[in-house]
Amino acid sequence: MSIQVQGGVQGRPAPGVRKGDRRGDSDGSPAGLALIPAAPLASAAVLPHDGAMSDTDKPAPGQLAWHDLTVDDASGIRDFYADVVGWEFEGLSMGDYDDYVMKAPGGDAVAGVCHARGSNAGVPPQWLLYVVVADLAASLAVAQAKGGEVVHGPRTMPGGSMAVVRDPAGAVLGLWQHEG
Repeated sequence: MSIQVQGGVQGRPAPGVRKGDRRGDSDGSPAGLALIPAAPLASAAVLPHDGAMSDTDKPAPGQLAWHDLTVDDASGIRDFYADVVGWEFEGLSMGDYDDYVMKAPGGDAVAGVCHARGSNAGVPPQWLLYVVVADLAASLAVAQAKGGEVVHGPRTMPGGSMAVVRDPAGAVLGLWQHEG
């Protein structure tokens, strides 16, 4: 999972990830859409697109970090959202296919649309919010103890680790822990 994208309505590039960067996951598999730590959705600050983010710029535990959609036909869904909400898009080569950074008119990245392939196979086909947690392993253990389940991950990516959980009501949520 790695694309130079911004999170939230006004977002932030991932630490050390630059536009066009196509790193694979820690297991060497092709990367999917990047989970990029982002500003809370209400933030008005947009950081430069230089790929650098200080620890003070990272969203804190409990804050929204990013949102994306993983589906079988990312190209078709990309076009759907471009037509329905007016988003522009930028393709990112994942080798033999492209994932997409969806952008507001004018260029700010607002979301991602990914193919359900490689490391993204098995991610639920719905819009996922990712929330920052202080300790991913501990959060997963609590989710399971409270009747939830881990439906994807955990896995390590550039900048941190992620997993997707399903709560007892059936809703899913992405969890993100910054590296370090």
